[in-house]
Amino acid sequence: MANNIEELRQQNKLIDLFCTLAQIPSPSGEEDKVSAKILEILTSAGIEAKHDDFGNVVAKLPATDSSKKPLLLSSHMDVVGDASPVNIRISDDGQFIETDKKRTLGSDDKVGDSAAIYLALYLKEHPEIKHGGLELVFTKDEEQNMSGIHNVKFNEIDSEYVMVLDADKLGQIQIAGASYTNGTLIVNAFKGGHSGIDIGDITRVNAVKLIGELIAQIPQGEYKRDEYGTVTSINIGSVIGGGVEPVIQKIAQKGLHEDSYIEYVANNSLTNIINTKAMAKYSIRSSEEADENKLIQEIKDIVEEFNKKYEGIAMAEFIAQTKMKAFEKSDDDTIPKVCVKACEKIGIKGEVSSFHAGAETHIYAHEKNKHGQIFKPCLLGLADIYNMHSSDEMVNIESFLKGYEFLKESFLAFNE
Repeated sequence: MANNIEELRQQNKLIDLFCTLAQIPSPSGEEDKVSAKILEILTSAGIEAKHDDFGNVVAKLPATDSSKKPLLLSSHMDVVGDASPVNIRISDDGQFIETDKKRTLGSDDKVGDSAAIYLALYLKEHPEIKHGGLELVFTKDEEQNMSGIHNVKFNEIDSEYVMVLDADKLGQIQIAGASYTNGTLIVNAFKGGHSGIDIGDITRVNAVKLIGELIAQIPQGEYKRDEYGTVTSINIGSVIGGGVEPVIQKIAQKGLHEDSYIEYVANNSLTNIINTKAMAKYSIRSSEEADENKLIQEIKDIVEEFNKKYEGIAMAEFIAQTKMKAFEKSDDDTIPKVCVKACEKIGIKGEVSSFHAGAETHIYAHEKNKHGQIFKPCLLGLADIYNMHSSDEMVNIESFLKGYEFLKESFLAFNE
């Protein structure tokens, strides 16, 4: 292994390409410089590439064998971080590419970007390889709003199968991903009052007490699991109720540090009222829509029973709002099969799994290509990335080199 980053870049073109892209700061919404560099690299090699109307980069290598199917590689150009310089180095033990610890590295997703570009360059240099065509999409703004992927012109894409190069461990082959649904639990008590004078009136029931009763009945944590991991989960994010309104106003006025918020609210909220309103926020995630609907219905049934119990005294409501639809497992296992085969060939462990979060796979899974076919995406890991999105972020060098081989062999296996 080289002793410094410049020596390593001279020895390995893939690492050099990664460093070239990583050294260009590209926070969400400020991808113009890195997208211009990607376009320059591809077009200089004679590969058809352009910006779409939104600023994503799309590229295409024509098929060398029309009897085979095309494949799409997708990654994103933005990173978590700011526009400050990205100073790259090799870690003291020689195993990782990292920064000077002053900012993020951006391996999410410059690893995916550089591997996709490098494969395209390889195929351009080897026209004797028989394949059905390679399409590339490099999106903007994945980390914040996913506006880039939402503005891709899906009806201009030939490929049915998509490899999204955005997982964080080498050999990950992720075939399903969880939805994200925002849940709001609201309790309104009809009569408030003074916590001393009116406390004995059984028609005055405290909304905070009532929401606690509901929370105790609503599931928390993992709701369903299968052989690939967690399928459905629910997590309570916050509970707010009682006399907190004047306290919140004071927080805004005082400019308190966020570490003091909870203590300040608890110590200063009103205790001399019988509270009439309380709310709780939940996140629900599931890679199976039917199971998510089952959970939501279970919660609504709990709320309905609550409303019967407290009829005329209080009323509760649960509102579920879908933020991202699930990436459900496809019955077509073409991509996981070729990826497992590629892992076996290069001697790494390929792990077929689901992931309990969102990615651009979720968008592809609900869109159609120019031929009216629903995309069949898969999320792949091309390197071991540690401390992602932090100043301690680093990518294991050997795993990244293996990850590119994984991608190349997966493409070749797809075209056998």
